[in-house]
This record gives sequence, structure tokens and C-alpha cells, in this order.
Amino acid sequence: MIRGWSAIYLREVFIVRRRLLKLILSWTVQPTLYMVAFGYALGRHVQVEGHTYMEFLLPGLVAMSSMNQSYRIAREINFARFYWHIFEEFQVAPISNTAFVLGEVLAGMTRALMAVGVILLLGAGFGVVLSHNLYFWLALILNSFVFASLAVIVAMVVRTHDDQGMLNNFIITPMAFLGGTFFPLEQLPILAQKILYFLPLTHASKAIRAAAFGQPPDPRSFLILAGVGIFFFVAAVHCVNLARD
Repeated sequence: MIRGWSAIYLREVFIVRRRLLKLILSWTVQPTLYMVAFGYALGRHVQVEGHTYMEFLLPGLVAMSSMNQSYRIAREINFARFYWHIFEEFQVAPISNTAFVLGEVLAGMTRALMAVGVILLLGAGFGVVLSHNLYFWLALILNSFVFASLAVIVAMVVRTHDDQGMLNNFIITPMAFLGGTFFPLEQLPILAQKILYFLPLTHASKAIRAAAFGQPPDPRSFLILAGVGIFFFVAAVHCVNLARD
């Protein structure tokens, strides 16, 4: 049923390998700017929830980067569909929709984990060392799974490369700033907190931050991320089926 997923996955891995140096540089620039501008310059003397702002910020950057980089697989699929026409080759290959989605999702998750590794090294360079326990990695993997699956949905739904950029502005950008990355959501009005509770990144940020501080995360965050991820994965398979038809 899912035979052939490894071919999809390895293709994306080979693309990453060819661009690895450029990717590492791109994964480094944005987190470094955030840590220097927000964590060091503005938040050097700020305490948040009993931690320095840099300690508070780094888990949020981990959550945001895992979202951005796993979702970035949508761009690779988009190019494969509209410019390289590789998706047409997948259509005639003996590869099931589930295998295609699985390979792309795993590729997106791999990119996310690599980017997070760069951020953790940067954080260590700034003197911030987090607790990398099982809960930390579980929340990170689930968050990457959610947004890699969403990326496949978006890549199948959009009709042009510009459409994808527009969707990114409505989906990814608001979550990046309102998902508990840069500030505690408790500082917002109650109504806003209830609305933002439905964002997957909110639960990922909470779980990753709690685990990074050596605290037990709320189990509901894991259940929500797993449920949303499974829903998106099934929806992605359906969208691939419609695109092939």
C-alpha cells in the first residue's frame, strides 16, 4: 500500500544534500537575528516566567523553525508540479497516494529536525542550554508532522506558485507571531487566548517550552497535535487523489 515512499523521501533528501551549505546558512540567519535583536539587545534584562527572555525565546524559535521548515516542503512539491513536471511522473508510477504523502511528509520533518539542530547549536553559543528530553523531541516531531502534512495539502490545492505565497501569508505568518513564540499568550485578552488555543503552533510552543525547562508538558497538547496531524495527513492523501484525477 505504501511501497515506494522511500523513493519520494530519498529524492527530497538528495535535494537537501546538494543544497546543504546554503540551507544551513539560511537556517542560521533568521534565528540569529531574533536572538540578537530580541533575546540579547531587548530582552537581556527581562524575566519571563522565571527565566531570562533568551531562555524563553529559544524554545519558541525551535517551535517556529520546525513549523517553517517542515511546511517548506510545499515549495518543493510546488516546483515539482509546475516547473519540473515531476509530479506527472509520479502519477504514472506504481506509487500509491499514501506512499507519496508519507515520503514528502517525512522529508519535511527531516528538514525541520536539521534546522532545529542548527538553532540548538546557536542557542548553546549564546549560553542557553535546554533540556532535550523525550517530551521535547516528541513535541517537535508532532509539530513537524502537522505542518509537513499541511504543506502537502497546500501544494495540491494551489494552482500557481503565487497562490502558495498568498496562502503562506494567511497561514504561516500569523501563527509565527501569535503562537506563543515571542511572548506568553497569557498577556493577551481572554478572547484572544481562546482563539489562539486552536492554533497547532500554540500547543507545540507550550509543550516544547515546558519540556525544554524540564517540566512535564500538558498531555492535551500532544493529543491535539497528534489529532491535527493525522487529520491533515488523511486530508493530504485525499488532495493528492483529487490532483491526480
